[in-house]
Amino acid sequence: MDGLFLFLWNPLVWILVFLGYILMFALASVIAPKVAGRLSGKFSLYTSMIILFLMIVFIFTATLLGLTYLLMIGLGAEPSLQNAGVVLSGFVVPLMIFVILMNLITYIISPYLINLMYRARHDPRIQEIVDRVARRVGLSKPPKAVVVEGPPNAFAYGNFVSGRYVAVTSEMLNMTSDDELEAVIGHELGHHIHKDNMIMLFLGILPAVIYYLGINLINISLYRMGLSNRRQNNGGIILLAAGFVAVMISFLLQILVLAFSRLREYYADTVGVRAAGKDAMQRALAKIHIYYNRNYRDRMEIANSKLKTLFIYALTDAVAEPYYRVSREDIERIMRMPVSALEEIFATHPPMPKRLRFIENLSWL
Repeated sequence: MDGLFLFLWNPLVWILVFLGYILMFALASVIAPKVAGRLSGKFSLYTSMIILFLMIVFIFTATLLGLTYLLMIGLGAEPSLQNAGVVLSGFVVPLMIFVILMNLITYIISPYLINLMYRARHDPRIQEIVDRVARRVGLSKPPKAVVVEGPPNAFAYGNFVSGRYVAVTSEMLNMTSDDELEAVIGHELGHHIHKDNMIMLFLGILPAVIYYLGINLINISLYRMGLSNRRQNNGGIILLAAGFVAVMISFLLQILVLAFSRLREYYADTVGVRAAGKDAMQRALAKIHIYYNRNYRDRMEIANSKLKTLFIYALTDAVAEPYYRVSREDIERIMRMPVSALEEIFATHPPMPKRLRFIENLSWL
């Protein structure tokens, strides 16, 4: 258990956090878009999500088993099922429980914080629309509809304690037509139908477990290499190498989780299409897309928000056209726009040209 909390005071941890996340974003700007793009291009959306999900779980499980084996060697214990059980129960499992608890606490309290931060208020008129769209897409228990202040956006949040919510900003209500608003709400209901909050919570825990396991291995290795015993020094080198490998693998897992998140956004778009049709979904997305090009301050607010993963729109690239005059030509022009891998990774959502092209090519609903 002592190793579980070493990372709380060691400056090396914070240096690795800083360098690690720089490396993660540098790698992700190249790798993540290609992973998601190639999977969704070669397979159906469903198959892509299944393959990517299984890939993430497999890498996590294999890494956990491999680190357990190296930990036994580094501590001078003979690799065996009995010793593996000791290592898992005394070191790995407590760490996993700690990370899971921290994430669950955040998951449970976050809806209350969101309601407080955004001054969410229930709106009976929007609730009627949510109820109507929910019936249309087959959701028997519609979430609570709330209106929040802010630039045009919408997001789904909530859990089994707080209840489920769909939030729409006042500016979104002002700039969308009835069918466009239904498409946006359909997208958010899609996240609830697909249980994206729970799925992404689970997947987000996996790279965190591997990361903190690697950090603890590095701390233990530095302690052992500081001892005079030659055998302990050799074990410390093994643990040091294992720790750095674990940190690097955690970044790879995070990249794959980001790619999986993009696929879930495409998946939610299909519900928006079912709710109001392709044209309404494309017009709504194009309006939001164009709006943020003309409003730099609002664009930065979205880009810097800690909640940007929730929003229906989280990109910063757009075309310069008045958002209230979205035509078919505007939508087609956005679809033809080139996509930057860097913009894709930092936006947390698929690039708008890709989303519009995906909707355009939908034929299996």
